[in-house]
Amino acid sequence: MFTKSLWNTFSKDTKFPSLKTDISVDVAIIGGGITGITTALLLKKAGLKVAVFEAREIGKGTTGHSTGNLYVVTDQLFSPIASKYDVEVLKQVVRSRSEAFQLIKNYVQEYNIDCDYKEQDMFIYEDDKTSKIEKEKKIAGDAGIAVTEMTASHNPNTFPFDFENGIVLQEQATFNPLLYVQELARQAQGNNCSIYENTKVEQIEEGENESLLTTSLGKVVAKYVVHATHSPKGVEIQYHTVLGPYREYGVAVKLEDDSMYPDGIYWGHYNNQKFSIRTYNRNGEKFLLCIGKPHKVGQAEDNEQHIQELVTFLEKRFRISEVSFKWGGQHYKPADYLPYIGRKSDNSNQLIATGFSTDGLIYGTLSAIILSDLISNKKNTFSELFKASRHQPLKAAGEFVKENIDVAKEFIADRFNTEDVEIRDIKPGEAKIIEREGQKAAVYRDTEGEISINSALCTHMGCIVHWNNAENTWDCPCHGSRFDLKGEVIEGPAFKALKKIN
Repeated sequence: MFTKSLWNTFSKDTKFPSLKTDISVDVAIIGGGITGITTALLLKKAGLKVAVFEAREIGKGTTGHSTGNLYVVTDQLFSPIASKYDVEVLKQVVRSRSEAFQLIKNYVQEYNIDCDYKEQDMFIYEDDKTSKIEKEKKIAGDAGIAVTEMTASHNPNTFPFDFENGIVLQEQATFNPLLYVQELARQAQGNNCSIYENTKVEQIEEGENESLLTTSLGKVVAKYVVHATHSPKGVEIQYHTVLGPYREYGVAVKLEDDSMYPDGIYWGHYNNQKFSIRTYNRNGEKFLLCIGKPHKVGQAEDNEQHIQELVTFLEKRFRISEVSFKWGGQHYKPADYLPYIGRKSDNSNQLIATGFSTDGLIYGTLSAIILSDLISNKKNTFSELFKASRHQPLKAAGEFVKENIDVAKEFIADRFNTEDVEIRDIKPGEAKIIEREGQKAAVYRDTEGEISINSALCTHMGCIVHWNNAENTWDCPCHGSRFDLKGEVIEGPAFKALKKIN
């Protein structure tokens, strides 16, 4: 299956150079998505010398595979945070997200960014009347968060989905996240800010006063290093053990009737599954997006089936003329429901931003605010709440145990699972994990009959990679590293490519 994000279709050429020499900066930022680029712009404004290193192209990683929705609620709504924290913490979370939301809006206006930014109402509803939405409504009321109840006035003529219960958040927004980040990068570039594409950071050595980064094309000396990579690079056990890596999928379709595209952001809850739906309109061309069907990275029996179920969901509710785009995106769930933003450890000058769940556009921007303040020695109201090196065993215990049992199971079980096939038996378009000369090999035969063979051992911590048949990638089921057909790192904590096998 060929997958491509809708946003990539409307992207602009960035044409930032690759690093071709050794340089020295105040701050080196790894990752050119919304977190890295916003951080770079804020630090440039603060007068620091900054460089951004993107392994591929600006914005085309996690940011370019997101929903493009902006909202102050979190992906799990209010109750999970309320179950572990008091109401003041919930208020802080919403205030922090509101501040990041406002910064995005300000930048769209300040730089006149053509990214289809549009304020929208957000509808959160369920198809069965359970206590879920009532509970969320009560928690929102206790926290002073403005929500209204969905009523019978949201009838089939104005509301596109059947529902039993729901709430509305007004003045949320949608936009094209890739166009936004690409233009923000253009604004950041120059005058003490350098942006490099196709420049992969391969190693980080932290010293007492500065760090040395080795890239594919040159070396970088920096006082501070920001991991704006969605997951910290390298072996960072203290974070990998409290983060659950998940993939989620998106489709964009065209409808037969142009008048049936709904305005708004819709989060529908159906039998404990959430589907996120919205319309995207670019220069008069409309698409209906549906995002959902998450699973642990590398642990889906059939990735294509997850995408097909999104199409089926829409087919039951709309007359579809074309399925235009299909794609996947990655997120990391934190064990205590709050992202980790700040110094990697109390005395480290490496800074991280991770654990955003599917709220990365807002949390990535919030991370930029917090990290730029930290580096600039400015006090930030929210830095302590999201402190990366915090240790909250009671709040994280349940998810911590679940995630680490899962990793142990995958690590051990895959040592004994090998398909009893020969390379010659693998059909075009198929991939298998086989035993070859005493080692596990990840083998793929393309539609032209060409074979690619890599070691099946993830270069991060040695788990066995699994085949993703929707995106044609090798995905690690332990900590979420993903590799392309050549074995090169796409995303995740791994630095190095899969080892080649002749």
